[in-house]
Amino acid sequence: MFQVLTSAWALLFGMGLLMVGNGMQGTLLGIRGEIEGFSTAQMSIVMSAYFLGFLGGSRMAPRMIQRVGHVRVFAALASLISAVMILYPTFTDPLVWAVGRVIIGFCFSAVYVTAESWLNDAADNSNRGKALSLYMIVQTTGIVISQYLLLTADPSGFVLFVIPSVLVSLAITPILLSISPVPAFDTTKPMTLRELVGVSPLGCVGMFLLGGVFAAQFGMAAVYGTEAGLSVAQISTFVSTFFIAAVLLQYPIGWISDRMDRRVLILVLAAFGAVGSLIGMLLGSNFAMLLVSAFVVGGMSNPLYSLLLAHTNDFLAHEDMAAASGGLIFINGLGAVFGPLIVGAMMGSIGPAGFYLFTGVLFVALVVYAAYRATQRASTPVDETGSYVAMSQAATTPVAMEIAQEYAIEADLEGEDDNRAE
Repeated sequence: MFQVLTSAWALLFGMGLLMVGNGMQGTLLGIRGEIEGFSTAQMSIVMSAYFLGFLGGSRMAPRMIQRVGHVRVFAALASLISAVMILYPTFTDPLVWAVGRVIIGFCFSAVYVTAESWLNDAADNSNRGKALSLYMIVQTTGIVISQYLLLTADPSGFVLFVIPSVLVSLAITPILLSISPVPAFDTTKPMTLRELVGVSPLGCVGMFLLGGVFAAQFGMAAVYGTEAGLSVAQISTFVSTFFIAAVLLQYPIGWISDRMDRRVLILVLAAFGAVGSLIGMLLGSNFAMLLVSAFVVGGMSNPLYSLLLAHTNDFLAHEDMAAASGGLIFINGLGAVFGPLIVGAMMGSIGPAGFYLFTGVLFVALVVYAAYRATQRASTPVDETGSYVAMSQAATTPVAMEIAQEYAIEADLEGEDDNRAE
């Protein structure tokens, strides 16, 4: 870990600033949209646009990096992010904001690809899990800090848009001065989505459902807060609670998952998530209970993401893990694109409670499907399962894919060594 910190401190520092900027602009748009008189339906389109861009960026970034290199891609996209953040308050129109969100989603995705390639190169199999966990903590901490920076100025002015723009600009400085370009990642063995569904139906369905839950947290939580009449301070606390819970509960749940049938744990966590959603739907008018619901939903959904990745890998050969990881995260992204649109429609029909009704329905669907899948095949023995690695839903495909690929390559080498020894 000391080696990773020595070689990647600039990356971790820069990514922390980037996440502060990203977290600020997401919540701020939800608050500012209410001030500008945008409807819930309009804001749901704006929020959904980010995930559409994010999905495209994760697919196209490796090609961009291969063409012009990590440094140029990182610098160009970070500069574009900074520019778009300044333009938001200049053109207060939902269509312009939606286009801006597509651009920012695309850029952040590609920036993550570039940065995570560096992180992956700085670590090896002996410390990659710890490095990834540290990276996840930095990401989540940045989002939490960003929520409280919203209290430093009036959301109806320009200052709160300038702050994330400046932070993104500052974030690229240490990274550009320290980064060593690494080869773009290419999967060594392709896998179609149909094949992936055949390997792990629960992993695929669960990832799609969680994409909707995550989109609600990251995209529509601030819109919910404005619709519910919360103050800016309350909205900041509400949104940050989702991510604080994610950090606190990842590791206890990960420890448990390595010691029991993961399908049962997936069912239990989804059931708790449904209960948390019910609390928010029925008791959300009480701010203390609203924070309890946010803690439960955030604390269940983020570990579920890591758990579904680990569960799917339990049924894969090492050489298939890389392509499967990319497929799962693509499925998660598809769910995230549609999530804000459905949440917006439900909130428009029944009010703020539609936010939690949406997450509750998705959690219940996961409970039912996990219970069904548990009857379809025998569980994998605990001593034959892979290790749980804490992952953030904000992370892009390269880290998960490259971890799997690195593990597969080393496993193949060890197998060759064993064969020679025999």
